[in-house]
Amino acid sequence: MISQNHKTGLRNPWLLGMIGLILLVLSVNTTFIWFATHNQSTLVDREYKTRDRKTSTEMLSELGKQKTLAWQTTIKKPGELIQGKPTLYQISVADKDGNPVSGEMEVEAYRAADASRDFVTLFREVSAGDYQGYITFPLKGYWELHVHLQRGADEFSVNTDRFKVAEAQ
Repeated sequence: MISQNHKTGLRNPWLLGMIGLILLVLSVNTTFIWFATHNQSTLVDREYKTRDRKTSTEMLSELGKQKTLAWQTTIKKPGELIQGKPTLYQISVADKDGNPVSGEMEVEAYRAADASRDFVTLFREVSAGDYQGYITFPLKGYWELHVHLQRGADEFSVNTDRFKVAEAQ
């Protein structure tokens, strides 16, 4: 006979295990939700709605200018990238006819995981169309370079593939 006063069911190890498992899942999910709402990732720009907003015609115009210029860049990649160590980069730029392009170059080091560590380095022109600059990466991990060259009214931009910077020994 089942009685309301019979409490042995609450001492059953299977029931206690199931209740414990449910509480564990709920606490883990609550922790994930808290981290998601309080620790904002920098993988997405917070101002993505307003920053660099361009209309479709402006974007097409800019792409058309890049295609018309048809400048070619050659980036001499260093052998090894180590956190905190200045590394020499050499970048050559030629127009579509193969003539060197002189102008002002800046290189932006972009880190998707931590936007606060992004920085810009000005490169100097050592000879016609050849630029050099030292870049010191403050953190290990994956980085990209965004190269911007301006010659008068002409602007040209190119991005590198993602690469890894090793931790200092």
